[in-house]
Amino acid sequence: MTAAALPRIRLLVLDVDGVLTDGRLWFGADGESLKAFHVRDGAGIKAALAAGIEVAIISGRRSAAVERRAAELGLRHVQQGCEDKGAALRALAATIGVPLTAVACVGDDTPDLPMLALAALPVAVADAHPAVLAAARHVTRAGGGAGAVREICDLLLGASP
Repeated sequence: MTAAALPRIRLLVLDVDGVLTDGRLWFGADGESLKAFHVRDGAGIKAALAAGIEVAIISGRRSAAVERRAAELGLRHVQQGCEDKGAALRALAATIGVPLTAVACVGDDTPDLPMLALAALPVAVADAHPAVLAAARHVTRAGGGAGAVREICDLLLGASP
């Protein structure tokens, strides 16, 4: 990872399952019932937003729990059910008016590779799939759902001009 890229980041895009959560899906008789989010990740997201870094979610799955957590955190850009995360990232960046050279993305598994390939700063959580670890320019010390997002927010905030 080049330290020079850090201050240019104006959009942080996060996957959910395996990044904001530990990747486990909890199902009851009525379908998905629970997701666990780390409180420190939320604090990092709020700090990034307060510093002027836009934070967005691009997820392959749909979940009411994600909508609720995103609303709680004040996230304005949440895209769920994305089959092509690269196309979703291109559209999101264009909508917000942020060039891809100012985007960081955090992923954990192969469906995240298209958006990671477009990002100026592709990030993998510590317990990511080997292909994602290989594609990343930065790997967090923490695993998904265990403070990895806070770690990346702190890294970006420490580099803010």
